[in-house]
Amino acid sequence: MSTVVDALIGKVFTETRENRGGQLADYIPELAAVAPDSFGICVATVDGYVYEVGDTRLPFTIQSISKPFTYALALADRGSAAVAEKIDVEPSGEPFNEISLDPRTERPRNPMINAGAITATSLVAGPDLDTRFERIRSTYSRYAGRDLTFNRAVYESESRSGHRNRAIGHMLRSFDIITGDPDEAVDLYFRQCSLDVTCRDLSLMAATMANNGVNPVTGETVLEPALVERVLSVMSTCGMYDAAGKWVYEVGLPAKSGVGGGVLAVLPGQIGIAIYSPRLDSHGNSVRGVESCRALSNELELHFLHVTRAARSAVRARYSVSDAPSRMRRSPAERAALDDVGKRSRIYELHGDLLFAGAESAVREIGGVEENLEAVVIDVRRVDDVSGVARRMFETLRADLGQSGCALAFVDPAGLLGNTRSDLSGRAGRVFADLDAAVQWCEDILLDRHCSTARQPSSVTIAEHPMLSTLSAKQLERFTRDLVTQSYARGDLVIHRGDRAAGLFLILSGSVSSTVTDQSGAVHRIMTLSAGMSFGEMTMMIDSRFLNDVRADTEVTVAVLTTERYTEMASEEPKLKLALLERLASGAYEQLDVMLRALLRQGGGL
Repeated sequence: MSTVVDALIGKVFTETRENRGGQLADYIPELAAVAPDSFGICVATVDGYVYEVGDTRLPFTIQSISKPFTYALALADRGSAAVAEKIDVEPSGEPFNEISLDPRTERPRNPMINAGAITATSLVAGPDLDTRFERIRSTYSRYAGRDLTFNRAVYESESRSGHRNRAIGHMLRSFDIITGDPDEAVDLYFRQCSLDVTCRDLSLMAATMANNGVNPVTGETVLEPALVERVLSVMSTCGMYDAAGKWVYEVGLPAKSGVGGGVLAVLPGQIGIAIYSPRLDSHGNSVRGVESCRALSNELELHFLHVTRAARSAVRARYSVSDAPSRMRRSPAERAALDDVGKRSRIYELHGDLLFAGAESAVREIGGVEENLEAVVIDVRRVDDVSGVARRMFETLRADLGQSGCALAFVDPAGLLGNTRSDLSGRAGRVFADLDAAVQWCEDILLDRHCSTARQPSSVTIAEHPMLSTLSAKQLERFTRDLVTQSYARGDLVIHRGDRAAGLFLILSGSVSSTVTDQSGAVHRIMTLSAGMSFGEMTMMIDSRFLNDVRADTEVTVAVLTTERYTEMASEEPKLKLALLERLASGAYEQLDVMLRALLRQGGGL
């Protein structure tokens, strides 16, 4: 099933594909021979899911995107203090291949320009060149989650044409930044730049950085979190060379580009992005890569200064109406039907911040459920912040589910998702103020489709009331003789908490809810009762006060046996009293079952 994220990435891909500006990196002959219009976009989440479009499996050489990963290896090998003695972390404001050092410190200004990258390569530990290169290759492979290979043709092409980098190497040696053979350090740098990757590989390498150094697919810790922070910090300020300031302002993601046409970007705690398109701008950055990242950042609201809390799953709980039914009393046939088809519903309780990552994980899970799902409720009452892209993603999800015959409703009393009113026609989605009403809506959809007979009636006569079904004709005549019929308008308070026992109320039409109000003034529904059900029996039998309110949800008609009449009848007809007690006990057990399952749902443990 195509998701809203696929659609968003596809939109950026389609709009950017027409941009054919820029030139290939023709100063490296092998790079000048690649297909100039190749183009791929990948977005990898911190749980290892990859969205991709275009030429995402096409190999190309990593080039300067290798720099942050070798810098990270140097930090791990030598320690931050030792590396800082050799490489600064300030933006250079100069082209990436400038032959210069900081005039004050006499060190390379940062590890993302060639002077700093060659220095970082020289700091990788190992007894010889081959061993050190294998450590670099295997480390990159751990970030990517697969074994990366060496492109000898590109290496030899770079080695033949890399005179400027050799000049940088000898400059570094003359200032004792590199203490060994500078040609060996430069050769190792050429080798690391010549490792083949795909756009998908780079996205997972970025996602590993986003995931605090843990590869989201393999689960392996590749880099310690403290070093991840240092590397991403330098990528933020220096990764896009002399265009870094504009990049942070417009895109707002730690990033690194390479003259092979790749761009890698990281949103910590959320996603890794990779773009491949080999035409470069004057700064040496991929033209389409920069444009795509800018569009993705704007479309998905990814700027790292749009701060969210640490990423976590947005889905707090998930269950069906079989696991946790509503507080609406159902007929035996309805309960049996819901037990049978209740798994065709799903309730998702969300929490935390619904920015891109949280919304993406929730939408992906909900959109990927089984095809026979017929009703979904998304509860956002515990959500704190919702981004614009999250609203669009959930609206697209609603439309996609609707096309497959699955209805979607939100529990969103604060209108966080932009739903300020409920569409009773069902075309634009239902919105509920409380979860139980939404669960009841779920049940009603399933019952309308799968329980065509023996439904709870909208109205009953006194003789048809289930409470009286076991009475003999004589007992029924005796019982009904003392009943008083009363009507209430919607919203009327039928019983007030603390009232004395008022009798047995038999509902003939409409529905009522028993509720309690907590100290903050919030009203909690205990049970909803409809035609053919009753209330007041327990207080009547033990002559106690009501512990809850009872309010009319609709226009309601009830037949009432007052406490006084019940006392007289019980004295005169003990068998009638026993028959009523048996029915009342059965009804009380049913209510207890519904309430217990509702309490389990509130605990969020399902």
